[in-house]
Amino acid sequence: MSHFGSKNKPLTGTAAPSDEPGRARRGPAERRPGPETLAKIANIIAIGSGKGGVGKSTVTANLAIALKQLGARVGVLDADIYGPSLPALLGAPKNRPESDQGKLDPVVCHGIPMMSIGFIVPEGSPVIWRAPMALKAIYQFLGGVEWGELDYLLIDMPPGTGDVQLTLAQQAPLTGSVVVTTPQDVALGVARKGLRMFEQVKVPVLGVVENMSGFACEKCGHEQNVFKKDGGRALARETGAAFLGAIPLETDVMEGGDAGEPILIRKPDSPAAKAFLELARNLEIEVARRNAAPSGEEPSKIELGPAGELRLTWPDGHVGAHAPWALRVRCPCAHCVDEDTGKQVLDPKRVSLDIKLAGAQPVGRYGVGLTFSDGHNTGIYNFTDLKASCECPACQARRGKPVETFSV
Repeated sequence: MSHFGSKNKPLTGTAAPSDEPGRARRGPAERRPGPETLAKIANIIAIGSGKGGVGKSTVTANLAIALKQLGARVGVLDADIYGPSLPALLGAPKNRPESDQGKLDPVVCHGIPMMSIGFIVPEGSPVIWRAPMALKAIYQFLGGVEWGELDYLLIDMPPGTGDVQLTLAQQAPLTGSVVVTTPQDVALGVARKGLRMFEQVKVPVLGVVENMSGFACEKCGHEQNVFKKDGGRALARETGAAFLGAIPLETDVMEGGDAGEPILIRKPDSPAAKAFLELARNLEIEVARRNAAPSGEEPSKIELGPAGELRLTWPDGHVGAHAPWALRVRCPCAHCVDEDTGKQVLDPKRVSLDIKLAGAQPVGRYGVGLTFSDGHNTGIYNFTDLKASCECPACQARRGKPVETFSV
């Protein structure tokens, strides 16, 4: 088995560092059950984009290399059944995966075990399958591959928000998701839909990556923003997700992908390679934060009170309350907060004192999206911040503030 992983030999790699990011690899204490073959994987992360052409697979391939260079044991699942590209991006051998007792052994490339439909179908042959066949392949990859012990399994999601995405989100015990976008408005709009899809199926969004962020001339060093600037950062702030990093547009990234030689191997001192390493570090920190978060941080009930206030019932029985005007002026979205400085740009004087809440919708397990009577609906309010700023009479009295007139 020269090119394949073996169940008898554990995957090898540099020992995990003892710093904060390394703690991410232990995995969450509780997660949804999944196939037995995934039981020894500490963290399973879906990498999606909502649309094609943003370099999601390139980000996945290089992120896997970066995590491995940081000492993690990493595997990659190419879930793009109709357009698999990871075998080529990682320079994988063209051998078919070997099978043992009904299970497939992943192909190993650059020390990273991986699986893709590209290893199964003949090279150059299109995959002309209806959705049930594609879903059958996904089930096989989840439950029929001997992944062994891994710190991370990165799942390269296909573009869109259809059957395959929903199946992976519902059947795999995902630790969280990463959304890849480019800075232009069209890509951001579709990435926003992909992010909402993860939230609706209760998969935590670990962060946003802005790919093709800017082009730096190799001769003079001048940076040109080919696709605008900081769109990914604005999307992260608008949706309450972490901004994991920006990857510059470099010719070597593209050429390395065509050659099956990721930029961290091809040109490790390049700006793009350093950006991927920083992305990997930031992802490990976010995964560690997610895994360390105690259960029960989200409210058990979200509703609008009789006086128009937002009511949150917490697991300890406490019923918190927030006045609509105070929520509106604290809106964290990119329209109300400067995306560069983080300072509020919304003038509180422009918010009507009698503004009402028109709706409240949970966003994943970390926040709530609010709709106000003035039509504003783009802010995501973090549960942790809401709990700390509770305006119920008991909390206001404890903080020594005048008690509002609405009752709980």
